[in-house]
Amino acid sequence: MHITVIGGGLAGCEAAWQAAREGAEVTLFEMKPQRFSPAHQLEQLAELVCSNSLRGAGMNNAVGCLKEELRRCNTLFMEAADATAVPAGGALAVDREAFASYISEKIHSHPHIEVRREEVTAIPKEGTVIIASGPLTSEPLSREIAGITGAEHLYFYDAIAPIIEADSIDFSKAWKGSRYDKGGDDYVNCPMNEEEYFAFIEALKTADKVAARDFEKMIHFEGCMPIEEMAERGERTLAFGPMKPVGLPDPRTGKVPFAVVQLRQDDKHATLYNMVGFQTKLTYPEQRRIFRTIAGLEEARFERLGSVHRNTFINAPTCLNRTLQLKTDPRLYFAGQITGVEGYVESAAMGFLAGIFAPRCMRGEPLPLPPKLTALGALLSHLADSSPEGFQPMNVNYGLFPPLEGRKMKRADRRLAMADRALAALAPWWHEVCVNQPDDSQKEE
Repeated sequence: MHITVIGGGLAGCEAAWQAAREGAEVTLFEMKPQRFSPAHQLEQLAELVCSNSLRGAGMNNAVGCLKEELRRCNTLFMEAADATAVPAGGALAVDREAFASYISEKIHSHPHIEVRREEVTAIPKEGTVIIASGPLTSEPLSREIAGITGAEHLYFYDAIAPIIEADSIDFSKAWKGSRYDKGGDDYVNCPMNEEEYFAFIEALKTADKVAARDFEKMIHFEGCMPIEEMAERGERTLAFGPMKPVGLPDPRTGKVPFAVVQLRQDDKHATLYNMVGFQTKLTYPEQRRIFRTIAGLEEARFERLGSVHRNTFINAPTCLNRTLQLKTDPRLYFAGQITGVEGYVESAAMGFLAGIFAPRCMRGEPLPLPPKLTALGALLSHLADSSPEGFQPMNVNYGLFPPLEGRKMKRADRRLAMADRALAALAPWWHEVCVNQPDDSQKEE
């Protein structure tokens, strides 16, 4: 039993890992280092663009529930995340290079996974294939996917935030601390008074920006809206968004600033900090000029400047069934962000499911679908049940879960109850998956 996996990101690595655990021989294709996408720099597999892409750790957020489901299902993704975590208050952040190295070592050393470092430009005509090429799928493969899905791709633009060297921050103006003093000193806070804030907004609105190509329309995912786009929506939009000062009094004055720019630790050794919510498509010179007007960042050295890149995804409700198979060619599976989920955690989750579904279908076994009450099931329902018209990528959220029945509850209590319900529903499903996995002797056949 052989499976080809295209793409060595989070979804592809998780799909390969699970398929091998299910008894398959796997060939995993990754185009790096032969070719890099616009957003990636490392040669390792499973590269993250920023450290806190794994987001909130608490069950009050649906992504926290999804991570706990993946942890209980013994995914490689969560094993690596827990092993390489760095302090981040109420979020799960990792050392990006350590995380990628951890997964790379596991994949490369697995006896039933062959890694081939070459670009795939044509989808194999025979055999089971899991396409996990990601939101930055190369142009040749994109054309192939457009052909087999029978429709042109939807797409949007996603922006990434700058990273600053810690020892270039002026702590006579900035200070360390978390909102409401929760989570320790995991963030650096740079204050602004009212005059400084509005000057900053004006600079963002008038700065030079990287233009889209003439034949492409800019469509931004709301969760990664560039700061200059937010500034255009209203002068106070940023003050109520990523620059909100609530819960962050300046320890030198005891007063809450008009606005605050937060930096979040980006590596285990706290040598790099990511500008929180500062995704941008400003040109590099404008980023250096404008961001160095922020208090404490006048001499900032940028390890990485922000950029913008195209994210490609398919119209899942039209193209895929509930087991992530292409409706017109069931030997082909899709996994990761290209399916229409948004976020690294969600991407890994779809890789996890595709890696389970594909081998079982090849063996002619029933495919156990995760219950809709779970985060995994809720994401599958989003892909299968959304309206094909205007379909857009989605992060996991409790709005995707079936509503709770019974008495009214406060929002926080309702979310926790939905998480408890999800984990309770997960247990028998995961037990069924484990019971029906092939034993070691079968895997060697």
